[in-house]
Amino acid sequence: MPPLPAYDASDPAAYVASRLALVGDRDPLPLLEGAPERVAEAVAGLSENGARQPESDGAWSVLQVLRHLADSEVVYGYRLRLIVAADRPEIPGYDQEAWAGALHYHRGTVADALADYAAGRRMTVAFLRSLDADEWERFGFHSERGQESVRRIATLLAAHDLGHEQQITRVRETIGA
Repeated sequence: MPPLPAYDASDPAAYVASRLALVGDRDPLPLLEGAPERVAEAVAGLSENGARQPESDGAWSVLQVLRHLADSEVVYGYRLRLIVAADRPEIPGYDQEAWAGALHYHRGTVADALADYAAGRRMTVAFLRSLDADEWERFGFHSERGQESVRRIATLLAAHDLGHEQQITRVRETIGA
């Protein structure tokens, strides 16, 4: 997998381009379907204490990344369903740092976070597989990134997984776990 390209976090177009580069021209569905297993493999053998150790001050721990992945299923799942159910809806952004703090991403267990992520992903993949060709092209307007289709959001979600898989590997290497 290519490394995550650097990007300016204040530039939504740069963020999208960096993420889409991870997926390239691959079909996002197999990537989405396989992500929970790849993430589970990436955290295999990691102790609960190790999972709580961030790579540096202010950075997320592996457990926080896992909780973020699980909650991202809720966010992306809502966005996808909203686009299919409504005509060109507004798609709200969200502050992932606020969610991480207010929703206590530092609590819980690796097993629970993985189970939540896998359950949400099964629902997302089943939903996407149920769509017809026209529904894949429906779109809404993201509050930060502008027009996004179901296809674009599914691809961004697959890229989001790939980026966080790299992050988990990097955190484990940094903390020596």
